[in-house]
Amino acid sequence: MLFDGLMLTVGGRFRRPEPRRRVRDFVRGLLAPLPRKNCWTIAEHAGDSGPDGMQDLLTRVRWDDAAVRADVRAFVGEHLGDPEAVLVIDETGDLKKGRHTVGVQRQYSGTAGKIENCQLAVHLVYATDTAHAMVDTALYLPKSWCDDPERRTRAGVPEQVRFATKPQLAARMITAAVTAGLPCRWVAGDEAYGNDPRLAARLRQLRLGYVLAVARSHQVTTGLGVYRVDALATGLPTIAWQRISAGRGAKGHRWYDWSYTALPHATDAHGGHHWLLIRRNRRTGELAFYRCWSPQPVPLNRLVAVAGRRWKIEEAFQAAKTGLGLDQHQHRRWRSWHRWTTLVILAHAFLAAATANHHHQPVGLIPLTVNELRHLFHVLIIEPTRRRADPLLWSIRRRRHQAQAMTSHYARQALTEP
Repeated sequence: MLFDGLMLTVGGRFRRPEPRRRVRDFVRGLLAPLPRKNCWTIAEHAGDSGPDGMQDLLTRVRWDDAAVRADVRAFVGEHLGDPEAVLVIDETGDLKKGRHTVGVQRQYSGTAGKIENCQLAVHLVYATDTAHAMVDTALYLPKSWCDDPERRTRAGVPEQVRFATKPQLAARMITAAVTAGLPCRWVAGDEAYGNDPRLAARLRQLRLGYVLAVARSHQVTTGLGVYRVDALATGLPTIAWQRISAGRGAKGHRWYDWSYTALPHATDAHGGHHWLLIRRNRRTGELAFYRCWSPQPVPLNRLVAVAGRRWKIEEAFQAAKTGLGLDQHQHRRWRSWHRWTTLVILAHAFLAAATANHHHQPVGLIPLTVNELRHLFHVLIIEPTRRRADPLLWSIRRRRHQAQAMTSHYARQALTEP
């Protein structure tokens, strides 16, 4: 069975049989329809007598989360591998109230659409024509954290971790994926990555084509001089635009008008072919701009397909947050954050591979989705075989823990209030 094989591979990263069993139970808990996912609810779902074992798995047990993500990456390459695949990069934010959770500060969150007190992480998704899966992640550590030894120590940030921009984190993950032999040809990302010339240069060095969004103020060099991309768009004739679908959506094709212009003056030591790609909303006229490169010439519809593949990471975020608890972790420290996120990535990769392997398509039904498969896996596989916890014992344990927390809060308040 696919799940058993993946867990057997990952189990080799643990020295003892107990954490091997526990990590399996943890992932089964992430796949279960629990109203809230944390070490308490996952431990109760697994039939444990308390949350200590699951908490230890994320904090004290010795295992390498980066090695597990490498196993997941190899698993995705084996089951979804496609030489034309796209590596999609983007970040997602988790809103936080305090200041002690690792990496948290007031910063712009695309999830919230404004500046919030939040934690940001860059993710890498592997996307083909038929499936997509999360394969890697990197927590963004703001410079204010990197320059604060006391906060770093409290949050358990490793000594070797230094400040890196989000494009630098993306470049590291992409380089690791290519070096490991993950089959792919393209990279797609939004303006946060398209506006960084060093990332684009690194992708050219890796011989990876890219379609990266850029700001409307981005400048390109043409035979007539240097121009802003929005200025170039205003001068395009009607015949320069083509109506092309950027991919299939839930309610139909995503039709836009597209135009692209070759940029031969952008050629550098890496050679290849440069383009400016422009997307126009057919209803509102809103424009979006992309810098593109490929080692070989490619037609417009191929660049459009790569640009459209970027939306796959939004689908992955939605599935991971609503179904797998990506943003429900309650951990403040570096190690526990990476371990929680790694196990969510593992669960998502399993679902993606399982849906991709479902080749039989009955007439009148949509293809099996990640969310539907998660439901079926729980009902048919997990629920009939899981151990049952004593609900009364867990009720007592929860109320005792809450009483202790309340006592601690009141005692702390008494030290500062009259």
